[in-house]
Amino acid sequence: MSMKKIGVLTSGGDAPGMNAAVRAVARTALTSGMEVLGIRRGYQGLLSGDVFEMDLRSVSDIIHHGGTMLYTARSKEYNTPEGVQKAADMCRKLGIEGVVVIGGDGSFRGARDLTGAGIPCVCIPGTIDNDVASSEYTVGFDTAMNTAVDMVDRLRDTTESHDRCSVVEVMGRRCGDLALLVGIAVGATVILVPEVPFDFQKDIIDRMQFTQKTGKKHFIIVVAEGVGGVTELAHKIEESTGIETRATVLGHVQRGGSPTLRDRVVASEMGYKAVKLLESGRSNRVIVVREGKVVDLDITEALAMKRPFNKELYDIALKISI
Repeated sequence: MSMKKIGVLTSGGDAPGMNAAVRAVARTALTSGMEVLGIRRGYQGLLSGDVFEMDLRSVSDIIHHGGTMLYTARSKEYNTPEGVQKAADMCRKLGIEGVVVIGGDGSFRGARDLTGAGIPCVCIPGTIDNDVASSEYTVGFDTAMNTAVDMVDRLRDTTESHDRCSVVEVMGRRCGDLALLVGIAVGATVILVPEVPFDFQKDIIDRMQFTQKTGKKHFIIVVAEGVGGVTELAHKIEESTGIETRATVLGHVQRGGSPTLRDRVVASEMGYKAVKLLESGRSNRVIVVREGKVVDLDITEALAMKRPFNKELYDIALKISI
């Protein structure tokens, strides 16, 4: 028997494009004859029954907004066997027969647990860090990159005017993709990521001094959040080179803003596919991008994957940003 009612929630950190995914889920389900409940504030909202019935107009004019109309939260209570069972019981009480979960790996683990408790789930990767190992691309990554590039381009204007060095921290606690691509796009002299150890003298000071000899007078250094210590790093660079050096942490500005075309389209395609999987009776799946195509994988299989760092692209960055 086909599903009659599904829920949709966003969990973990917000990412531009989440609203586009929610919109696609709601409209695909509604036009397929299902009822849709929007679940506010992730798994925490599911535990408390904080839901509302959605119609076609519930998701009007949200595709271009950042953040998530369903809000998001992290739940300690849900991360227990008792919490998962309570959430499953709430689903049954509300008549929810399947759930679309939009978030990162932590959200996927929650979906796997909920599926194990008898409520079918399908996941969509939404995180600006692009740190979901099973997917080449996550919703929100393109917008975050473009936001960071815009901010660094602005920062370069004042850096160049004063012959300074700017050390810029971008998000990415465990994954350096954001720092790597932003660094290439802004022509950073140095890019520091969690995946590649660095030597302060060789990888920073020597590179800066070499470029000085070729006529370079200002410098951009992009650092992933997971490397950390940008303020201390800026002090050390200034002490070692005599170049005035400032640290800038872009922070949560990278999470906000209107999603790019790519994030809107990928999120829409993933939202549609998620509903179709539930409709066909398939669950415990995550929608991913593999070899440029939107496909689905088993959640457990997806969570076991390791994400390779693009060392070739990193080496290219070192060659062309000197």
